[in-house]
Amino acid sequence: MAKKGTTIFKCAECGYSQPKWLGRCPECGGWNTMREFIEDSNATFATQKNGAAQKARPIPLSTVQAQEGERIQTGIAEFDRVLGGGAMKRSAVLLGGEPGIGKSTLLLQAAACVSKKVGGAILYVSGEESASQIKSRADRLGLDCSKIEILCTMRLEDILEALDKLNPIFAVIDSIQTVYSVEGGIIPGTVNQLKYCGNELIGWVKERDSFLVMTAHVTKEGNIAGPKALEHMVDTVISFEHNNDEVRFLRALKNRFGSVDELGIFEMSQTGLKGVVDPSAMFITRREGKQPAGIACAAVFEGSRVFLVEIQALTVPAKANLSRVYSEKIDSARVARIAAVLEKRAGLRFSDQDIYVNVAGGVRLGESAIDAALAAALYSARTDIALQNGTALVGELSLAGEIRPVPRVKQRVKTAKSLGFEKILVPEKCEGAIFVANVKGLVEKIFGK
Repeated sequence: MAKKGTTIFKCAECGYSQPKWLGRCPECGGWNTMREFIEDSNATFATQKNGAAQKARPIPLSTVQAQEGERIQTGIAEFDRVLGGGAMKRSAVLLGGEPGIGKSTLLLQAAACVSKKVGGAILYVSGEESASQIKSRADRLGLDCSKIEILCTMRLEDILEALDKLNPIFAVIDSIQTVYSVEGGIIPGTVNQLKYCGNELIGWVKERDSFLVMTAHVTKEGNIAGPKALEHMVDTVISFEHNNDEVRFLRALKNRFGSVDELGIFEMSQTGLKGVVDPSAMFITRREGKQPAGIACAAVFEGSRVFLVEIQALTVPAKANLSRVYSEKIDSARVARIAAVLEKRAGLRFSDQDIYVNVAGGVRLGESAIDAALAAALYSARTDIALQNGTALVGELSLAGEIRPVPRVKQRVKTAKSLGFEKILVPEKCEGAIFVANVKGLVEKIFGK
């Protein structure tokens, strides 16, 4: 028997092997069918053939033909949006989120939709729940599970055997931290287990016209638990977040086949997760009468759509002469920077104030276009002067106090107009909006001289 790492030659037609190259295979008589292989027990499904890994050789990139991969619609619009228009065949997705947030519910709904729309076998592998628990959830959600195969195991070898037997169009591993192999030890969740099992599963899907979704545990900081190498191996990394209500946010942290700017918004109900049709209705508080001080609305872009969000600010005298910034949904460093610009360029003192910032609806904002609205909210909170009803702001604030342009201003203005906003301040000349060049002009046009 050849030793590990030994070069052998195998016939591509019949599998006959020997240590030297021959022009004609002695077994089947085929000419020029002998291919060079290396004996490697660690070869993945992507490189393994007849117990050996084919030796890789470089080829000119100019000779490679680019091919657009075929996508599979999951039947859940918000999920497809975050994936980039659907799940790409031969791709692996890593879905992370807190316990109980709805990862299993989302994937079970997606499995039922794929089996109904696309057809083919669906394999749901669970290492955390029993088959009866999953069936109870499916019945409660009213899902058709007639074409879904369930496998409750933690052994990688059992999973790979089931994958080879069924050859499913869609496979779910819930979760990857529970999977173990005898090759990596007997304790699930270790670094070696995650890397080895993840590599084997990803290698399998790369050679099949299907897609694989693996759920993952998260740390208390909200990051995916385990080695960072696991995120590098997959094609797409998706984070499942939520606020204090029944709203869930699906956001791509990495996507080789689409944008990472898309945001999927779900609402948890008795019948499962449902996509939110009008996100702006969730992030804007409909009030009767005058708007209170410390509130400003911003038109933000998340992927391919615009919605209006309400930024709330509050300032109170600092305790023990030590000012602090309390902000979860907007980076506290951004809040401190905007306050510093207002103090320097608008003559408003924040250094002796504690600053509290919140976003209605619990969505996390990172776009620079919210700077103008954040500045207006802080100014309003500090002076206790409310903004006029129906006012929205767009723009990035520089350290020099300038309001800088941001992408796709016209679409933002159009959306704000359609939602009933009449006074829209933007950093460039646009029909139906008010042009502002700097923070002083912004303060004058909103609060007066």
